[in-house]
Parts: sequence; C-alpha cells; structure tokens
Amino acid sequence: MNLEMLLTMAASAWPDEDAVVESSARIRRATYRDVARMSAGGARVAAEAGSDAILFVGVNGVAFPVTLFAAARAGVPFVPLNYRLADDKLGALIDRFDNPLVVTDTPERIRTGGRVLSAARWLELAAATTPLEEGPVDPERVAVLLYTSGTTSEPKAAVLRHRHLVSYILETVEFGSGAQAQAGLVSVPPYHVAAVANLLSNVYAGRRLVYLDRFDAEAWLDMADAEGVTHAMVVPTMLARICDYLDERGQKAPPLVAISYGGARMPMSIITRALAMFPGTGFVNAYGLTETASTIALLGPDDHRAAIESEDAAIRARLGSVGRPVPGVTIAVLDENGDECPTRVRGELCVKGPQVSGEYYGKPGISSADGWFHTRDQAYLDDGGYLFVEGRMDDTIIRGGENIAPAEIEETIIAHPAVLDAGVVGAADDEWGHRIVAHVVVRAGERLLEAEVKDWVRERLRTSKTPDEIVFRAELPRTDTGKLIRRLL
Repeated sequence: MNLEMLLTMAASAWPDEDAVVESSARIRRATYRDVARMSAGGARVAAEAGSDAILFVGVNGVAFPVTLFAAARAGVPFVPLNYRLADDKLGALIDRFDNPLVVTDTPERIRTGGRVLSAARWLELAAATTPLEEGPVDPERVAVLLYTSGTTSEPKAAVLRHRHLVSYILETVEFGSGAQAQAGLVSVPPYHVAAVANLLSNVYAGRRLVYLDRFDAEAWLDMADAEGVTHAMVVPTMLARICDYLDERGQKAPPLVAISYGGARMPMSIITRALAMFPGTGFVNAYGLTETASTIALLGPDDHRAAIESEDAAIRARLGSVGRPVPGVTIAVLDENGDECPTRVRGELCVKGPQVSGEYYGKPGISSADGWFHTRDQAYLDDGGYLFVEGRMDDTIIRGGENIAPAEIEETIIAHPAVLDAGVVGAADDEWGHRIVAHVVVRAGERLLEAEVKDWVRERLRTSKTPDEIVFRAELPRTDTGKLIRRLL
C-alpha cells in the first residue's frame, strides 16, 4: 500500500465532499474528487518533465495536498522546504536534486535547472492535464524527504518511505471515522512532519482539512467558528497565544471536540490554563519525531482529565508526560550499556516499529545491533508505563558530576507569573564543568531581577539546579513549531 491509495479510498468514498478549505487571500475549496483529479494530472506534469522530486516551497493551502499526492502517483519524493529560509540556504537545498519540479508561492526566488511553477499555475496545469495512469508504487520507495529542524546542528533530510507513513496511518486512524461531520484546522507549517501526518490522517478519516496559510490567534478562532471546526493541531506557542487572545477579550473558547498538541515541550502552565479555558474539549499530547513518521506516543483526553482531577501526585505528574506508545510502536529507555533503565531512571529513548525510519538522505540507514532507533532524547518511564521526555541528550548539563536536564529548570522558571519564556543551557566552567545559564523573557509590563529568578528556582528545586547566571532577552530563538534552538543560545 502507498500514500496515493489513501487518497483514492477517500475520493471513492466521499467524492463530492469538501476535502480542503484554504484561507489565504480568499476562501478556496476543493472536493476529494478535485484533489484526486489534480494530483493525477500533476503526476503527469512531473513525469513528462522527468522530475526526480517534487519540491514544495509555500504556505498551507490546496496546493500542498495536491503536490504531495502527485509525487506519490509519479513515484518520486515529495520535499516540502522552509519558505522562510534565506535565498542562499533555500537554493542549496534545491541544488541537491538534479531535475526537480518546484511548486512555490514565490517563483522569483527559485534558481534551478528543473521546472518552476507558481502554486496557482501548478493547480491550473494539474487540473487541465490528462491524469497519469495509476500504477504500482513500491512501498520501499521514498515518499517524503523532510529536513529536521536542526536545533543543535545543521538540518539533514529524514527519509520516510511509503511503508513508514502508511503503517502510521493504518495503526492510528480508523477509515472514515470523521467523514462529513468533522473538520480539522491545520496551521502548522507544511515542511514539518506534523503537517504531513495531519494531512494523511484527516484524508483517511474523511475530515475536511481547513488550512490557515499563516497562524494568527484571531484568524484561527474566526476560522474555527466559520467552518465548524471539530479538531485542531497546534504547537505550544500557538496554544498560548490562543489562550491570551481569549483571555484579553473575555471570549469563550469554541466548542472543539479535540485539540492535539506537540512539536515542542508543552509548559505545564500553558496546558493547565488551556484545559480550564476549553472545558469540553479533549486534549491529546502527540509526541513523535521526523524520523519516526510522526507520533509514537500519546497522552489522551482521559489521561489529561485523570491528571487534573487526581489527588495522587504520581498521576497528576502525568500531565507532564507524553503518554504511552501508539499501536505498532515499542519503546525502551536504555542506559549507556544498552540495558533497560528501571522505572524513573533517566536514559536514552529508543524505539522500534514499522513506522520508524531512522534514515537520512544520502547517508546509510541508521541502525544498531540491537535493532533500536536511538532518538537521542533523554527520557524515563513511570510505574504505569507513561513516558516522560526531558529533551535532547546533548542538552544535558553536567555540573559537579551531576546530570541536570534543562527542561526541569525551564519549567520552573516559566511557572513564575512574570516570565513569558525561558531557555537554559550549560556554559563551560573550569571548576564545575558546566555553569547553568538561564535566558529569560519577561512578560510585557512586568519587572524581574536576576536575584528573584534565582530565589524562585532555589526554593522549588535545589541549590545545584539554581542558575549561576540570568540573561534577560526580548525573545528566544525558536523554530516554527516552538522548539528552542539551543545552539543559538
């Protein structure tokens, strides 16, 4: 089975239902039949051009799913690129392909030996071109190349084959479960694995995909109301801004059925606030990596409610976890010798399963003698099998021989009512190995002294985890999904 078959099934079941609603300069709609027809026409455009890949450099809209499914039928990789990159960096990524077809909102920026089409012209041409006949696509073929966010190093392209993505969808989504009555609001950028997985999940479920070309809290809420949105996927920064907007205007939250969040660590203060503001909405924490074809663990609505309502400290703490593995995925927390860590002992998160790739473009597949994909995420499991992820292993601060996870200190600082954001890193120190440096963003209209931050942490953690230095900043460097780019700190 391949990605195009997911669309073929949906188009056969609900041909005249809206598949995509796009909000950009104007509202644009496309049915499942439309998307399937344009994807098949677009595949012929790529095939006749001899394209070795179809690249997408643009914002969310109808062109995104059409391009992905056109690449699937044509049997070439779909490669969504970050349109926010500087021209030279964008050009360097495009130059990795010999003869790409580039679909873009800004064709004037693109320099390539391949073919370049504006998103509008691409859709016109795809609709007018004779469809490419459906043929077998090897599940081992590369379906999607996604550049990782590069929070600690330069980005590299993760390889997701058809079998990885199809395995994820078949294990986690029931076909037609959201047909006709449901609509999913998507505002994460197209070049992130969450956008690809969300597209495939909604198509297979039969939901209407409601796209925002760029996130804005007011536009998000307006679109949710206008389109009767039932499901939405956000990253922590988006959820915080939505809550701020509702709070400032005294508005009630829209009656969504479910909100999933992920892409970066969710501060406890934000999710607790959101649960109170969206009382009838089921929240889902979806944790995954680009290399695992999206979600590998979920903290579901029942888990959120249990954590909020329980008097048991261990159960309440699970609100800070990413839940338990999705079907088909096996996880383990291993120590440096490859042995499983006891519960509540930190180690490296490792995963197995048919959706797990662990492969990078132009490099040998990532594998190990024990068969695990080593994520380089530091994590631990509690007694109930709930997974707690504390950031990258590379981020660990080693101070006086003690391993310290920056996430714990960040969570504590962000809980201060005057703090908007915080990022903690280790700086070289001759005596201690590392000294702890906290970069802090203060909320507008608030004042905060360095000593106050240190006292706040010391009272809640302990002296060894108290920052040695506080740096106040206007903002922190984060990716579009909210991940802190520590190498820039």
